[in-house]
Amino acid sequence: MRTEISTLGEFGLIRHLTEGIEPQQPSTRYGIGDDAAVIACPAGKQTLITTDLLLEGVHFDLTYVPLKHLGYKSAVVNFSDIYAMNGTPTQITVSLGLSKRFSVEDMEELYAGIRLACEDYGVDIVGGDTTSSMTGLTISITCLGEAEPERIVYRNGAKESDLICVSGDLGAAYMGLQLLEREKVALSGAGKEVQPDFAGKEYLLERQLKPQARRDIIRRLAEEQVLPTAMMDVSDGLSSELLHICTQSKVGCRVYEEHIPIDYQTAVMAEELNMNVTTCALNGGEDYELLFTVPIADYEKVSQMEGIRLIGHVTKAELGCALITRDGQEFELKAQGWNPLQEKE
Repeated sequence: MRTEISTLGEFGLIRHLTEGIEPQQPSTRYGIGDDAAVIACPAGKQTLITTDLLLEGVHFDLTYVPLKHLGYKSAVVNFSDIYAMNGTPTQITVSLGLSKRFSVEDMEELYAGIRLACEDYGVDIVGGDTTSSMTGLTISITCLGEAEPERIVYRNGAKESDLICVSGDLGAAYMGLQLLEREKVALSGAGKEVQPDFAGKEYLLERQLKPQARRDIIRRLAEEQVLPTAMMDVSDGLSSELLHICTQSKVGCRVYEEHIPIDYQTAVMAEELNMNVTTCALNGGEDYELLFTVPIADYEKVSQMEGIRLIGHVTKAELGCALITRDGQEFELKAQGWNPLQEKE
């Protein structure tokens, strides 16, 4: 069954997709249904705002990305930005640009993913917009969050001798993308009875199609009374994010290849594709892990935290930013990760 979006109209579609949404956040005083949402500012806290724009053909390929997964991911990547400021996401607005090839049922799938992400993380959908598009699907999500002023962590606070830490593992999302692209090409000329081969690589697909924002790491750091001096989420690649922190903090860094966390499936997939796994971990992007620096006095605490790896340390700015390889060689770090504005050769 296919229901044309035009049969509902803009406001009818929004009502249909947001039916039954009940606010979970006490700061949400009025959500969907009026000209604007009403959000209370919690006493003693500051508001964090981030926004993300996703374009079909640039940020996602609907050939292999299910709409429900796309909706979930679209929301979670915004939550990740709020956690990267050491805050808590509270509300989102969702705006969509839709071409005529999309039906009401398609948007139900997309919104099912968005709503699931919001339920998982306790975030309210409080508004949005829809419009027609001539170029496929466009998704724009704005996320609000909150944090105590003295606990907000910026990119510019790293100090010389700080430790560099990262959560989880790196490169898996990029390998998941390579796997999907490979199967897309392999099946392009095959019949419908041929199915893609993802056996043993489920983790890579999950990291690409259904990433998680690291709320657990933020909570664990708070429990251990560790306040990072600088922090970012790894969306464009470890090298790129490290250079952002070092540039804005006016410091240098040394990162050790042997300490970069890489999952077994990531290493196997890189070998299959004849790719350097360290390069994939440094530049792949879309892992949405947390990269942060802490004072050396917190070494005992962070070194014993599950899911956190110490990968290097902060240096003087004049020493630059470098990767120390397993055999002791030193290479300059370069931002070779995802750049949506870079011209294709």
